[in-house]
Amino acid sequence: MGMEKYRMRMHHVGIVLPTIEAAKEVMDTIGVEIDYTGYVKAYTSDLIFTKYGPNESPIEFIIPRGGVLAEYNKGKGGIAHICIEVNDIKGATEELISKGFEMLEKEPVEGTEDIIVNFLRPKYSHGILIELAQTVAPIKRN
Repeated sequence: MGMEKYRMRMHHVGIVLPTIEAAKEVMDTIGVEIDYTGYVKAYTSDLIFTKYGPNESPIEFIIPRGGVLAEYNKGKGGIAHICIEVNDIKGATEELISKGFEMLEKEPVEGTEDIIVNFLRPKYSHGILIELAQTVAPIKRN
């Protein structure tokens, strides 16, 4: 795609679930625990980032309070996106747009208060929604 100079690592897989209880059931099933939580105003959703013991886990649970994500997969939820961490989200966004790609947002938006995000429209990646995220402040862990 041409954003190699911005890409750092895979950050997480985002999974939409209809309730916090459903997220906790899946967490128990796969043996992860809460690392930290947040709220994303732009998408009206609570977030739970997970960990395995002391280690980060690349799984994020998204629990919509309303909005477009509440209807994701007919309200049942499912795997929503993969997230790539970048070191300059504005630069990566501009580079993708200059190559003719479209993003969900005109400008990156606040994810949690310490991360800004944008999404490559899935029509450019065989139906997979790809999130770009840049950490802009230390993560506030619970």
